[in-house]
Amino acid sequence: MKKLVWILLLGNLLFFAAMQWGVLLVADEPAARIQPMLHEEKISLLSASPSEASVVAASAPNISASADAVPQPASTAGNAPALSTAKPDASCMEWGEFSGTDLTRATAALSALQLGDKLSQRQVEYAIGYWVYIPPQKDKATVNQKVAQLKARGIEEYFVVPDAGPWQNAISLGVFRTQEAAQHFLDELRRTKDVRSAQIGERASKLKTTLFVLNGLDAKAAASIAEMQKDFAGSELKNVPCASN
Repeated sequence: MKKLVWILLLGNLLFFAAMQWGVLLVADEPAARIQPMLHEEKISLLSASPSEASVVAASAPNISASADAVPQPASTAGNAPALSTAKPDASCMEWGEFSGTDLTRATAALSALQLGDKLSQRQVEYAIGYWVYIPPQKDKATVNQKVAQLKARGIEEYFVVPDAGPWQNAISLGVFRTQEAAQHFLDELRRTKDVRSAQIGERASKLKTTLFVLNGLDAKAAASIAEMQKDFAGSELKNVPCASN
């Protein structure tokens, strides 16, 4: 009987101890789950030397992003880039080369644009060229008769060779740097002025032509000259670097 009592007493003690241990476990479990809150707004970045930075990087918790690292939307009031108000660069060109009637026509056309100091010209000289001419006439009377015919057809630009020699009394209608330009001029004379006796020849002499220099043109003037150039077949209009002031 005494043995049974000791067994029951020992069992009660074990049961009581087990109950107390379980209560402690249950009471500590919520505490184990509670962690101090991370206040991101209180995080600040500290400058550090390279060696200190490596230590901090190794020991700091892995924070994916802080409040300071969140990209902010760009402001649209006051920070927008200003629109450029600069005008386009001025155009600079050379147009040529001209001689004879084409030179007269081109000079008149450019004068109408009133370019002022934006327009200048320079002479270009070649050792050889081509001319469109009417062969030498037999005497002065025949020359005068031919000149009258030219004027009646609206041709005012000509030159009668006065020097004694094989070309005396020949009538020059224009000189050109290339044979193509001379041929074009001759074709125009035949088509528009009905000049049939003129022909092309090579001149073994110095040929001077005129090149127009156009500096600092605005867009409107440049467009006008580009359109004008279409009336002067054989001429070349090209962009060049602008001359410094």
